[in-house]
Amino acid sequence: MKRRSFLTLAAGLPALVAKKPGRLVDMPTDVLEDKIRGGFLGQIIGDLNGLKHEMKYILEPGNVQEYTPALPDGGWTDDDTDVEWPYLLEMQQGKNLLIPYSRISEIWKKHINRRIWCSHLYLRQIMDLGIDPPLTGRIEINPWVDFNLSGQFVSESWGLISPGMPQTAARIGLHYTHVSVDGEAVQSTQMVDAMIATAFLMNDMEKILDAGAAALDPKSVMSQIMSDVRSWHKLNTIDWRTTRKLTRDKYCKYGGQDMRDRNGVWLNGASTISALLYGDGDWVQTVRSAFNFGWDADNNAAAAGTILGVIKGNKSLRSQGWDIKDLYRNTSRDDMPPDETITSYSDRLVELAKRNIIEQGGTKSTVSGRSVYHISSEVPQNVERLPNLKEQYSTMRSQWRGQIEKGIVNGASSQENARAAYLAICLDLAPELKQKHPDRWVAAVAALHGYPRVLQAIFYEAPFPAGDRIREKSIAAGVQKPVTNQKLWD
Repeated sequence: MKRRSFLTLAAGLPALVAKKPGRLVDMPTDVLEDKIRGGFLGQIIGDLNGLKHEMKYILEPGNVQEYTPALPDGGWTDDDTDVEWPYLLEMQQGKNLLIPYSRISEIWKKHINRRIWCSHLYLRQIMDLGIDPPLTGRIEINPWVDFNLSGQFVSESWGLISPGMPQTAARIGLHYTHVSVDGEAVQSTQMVDAMIATAFLMNDMEKILDAGAAALDPKSVMSQIMSDVRSWHKLNTIDWRTTRKLTRDKYCKYGGQDMRDRNGVWLNGASTISALLYGDGDWVQTVRSAFNFGWDADNNAAAAGTILGVIKGNKSLRSQGWDIKDLYRNTSRDDMPPDETITSYSDRLVELAKRNIIEQGGTKSTVSGRSVYHISSEVPQNVERLPNLKEQYSTMRSQWRGQIEKGIVNGASSQENARAAYLAICLDLAPELKQKHPDRWVAAVAALHGYPRVLQAIFYEAPFPAGDRIREKSIAAGVQKPVTNQKLWD
């Protein structure tokens, strides 16, 4: 049994909605570049200045009164920017905006092994079983993926390289965030990317939020959140604390203690929308609002800061006199450039944006001596609907049953045995295979025990409630819980 044929079966994602074109938009090259650089600068400042507020304000909001943006020692790798970083290098080198999923696994194993959490931490372990994306981000396989915030914080780059093309931004974003999330969580991807892409063409925040709303499945929770927050803002245009309380009261489901109330796309998506509204078009006020709304505040400040950074542009942000050193220090990503700067990182985004514009039917010319891109703009719309989870589960069980059984009975390596055992547990095929092939099942479980980091992820890292289910199923299948919790992060 060949690994790739085993992995690609049933790995397909929901069909994407056909593209809806817009009008041809002209954008001078220098303006395009300035907006991309401004967006990235806004992202990295919002992210890194927001770290000290991360997870600090859960039941009650923050009270940040004064804020002056600064990165006196430059930027550094944090998961809001450094998960996309290896992708961007590969996209440049391979001249391919959509990296094949098998190659994405190789990128993770080479570059992304430290300073990762939640869904990213979990998927990195099951990659060692030979499970490639998008399976690493399917609800049935990874217990984090239905709510994890990586649907938002691995999104900004795709909006920045898709100026005026919100559907293209969402399609690229979906390709990469499906590595770690599924279902409701990828609605956040589409919302954020559509807003960033739209911000290249206008500074009217209501219209930018309209684009984010159009990018959402109307049946999604995020669509309701977009509607709620905008309605609450209209009733409380000055009193942001009331909007924050209304958000908490409706969407904080577990008293602020469970990760879904901290790392989930819903509360944090609401915070990002609120920051854009209460920021009143001012970059500093927008990002400070994201800090105060709280929850996973650095991610929300990064997303909101990106949108305002695109609107304002790099020259405008730089003209504020903020202490920003042009450096991007690599503190966490293996075998990546040690000498990156904020400017050189932005250079990568600029190059890929120009490629994307041309690939999507745009052109470049000189008009009155000035270099201009003619962008084939798009109307924002929902690209991927919510899946029918019962149908998805049933389809995966049906399509994988034969291959999993072959992996149990005829697996040529301990990795194949372990992978088959893990997938059988996830898809509720373990009881049947344990009874049908008792000796081979014992061998497969023994092979799975050879991956202690996977067992740590199952028994000590998987969140409620999906984590409880996979733990119960694993024990019933004969998997032994590790005696001690050996932390998987550094």
